[in-house]
Amino acid sequence: MVTNALDEKLLETAVAELSARDPHLAAIAERHGPPPLWARPPGFASLVKIVFEQSVSLKAAQAIWRRLEEAVDEVTPAALLALGPEDLRAVGLSRAKTACCLGVAEEAAAGRLDLDALAGCSDGEVREELLRLRGIGPWTVDVYLLFALLRPDAWPAGDLALQKAVATAKGLEGVPKAKELEGLAEPWRPWRGVAARLLWWEYLGGVDPDG
Repeated sequence: MVTNALDEKLLETAVAELSARDPHLAAIAERHGPPPLWARPPGFASLVKIVFEQSVSLKAAQAIWRRLEEAVDEVTPAALLALGPEDLRAVGLSRAKTACCLGVAEEAAAGRLDLDALAGCSDGEVREELLRLRGIGPWTVDVYLLFALLRPDAWPAGDLALQKAVATAKGLEGVPKAKELEGLAEPWRPWRGVAARLLWWEYLGGVDPDG
């Protein structure tokens, strides 16, 4: 059973520890204070919303999500399967994301995907289970680990905003790619998920778009 999910108290502890190790992260915490937890409820709806957020701005993803919420009473596997591909495309999803969301809905509805059980799985087990789903890639899995399961060491190295934030924070000449970002984050274990929050917090200028 995994028991080290982040909460506000553990987040503050991790920020203090990271600040003691890394002056770049310490400067962010000094400027903006601890980052938000940005927690999302685990489960189907959060996973689908993260799929919506792939490769588009958060503003665009939120607009598509609002249209979906207007089309169904609740975002569940049954609701998405009842809508079908044409109605999902009508809310603004691409063909690929439509196929992905319907595939996840089919897996969940058939009992082959138990998202509730993932809370008790290791990060590696969660990755293995979700990456088998068509259209679910490493970024989606890492963001789900970060915000729905609140794993303290999840690190979405493929996230462009995070890459840019690391480049700015460390004064790098160029924006690091995913592989380089993995190496840069090694000193932040086991709090890479907290480092990611700090770096996004800096990228946002200390302004919470959800608050």
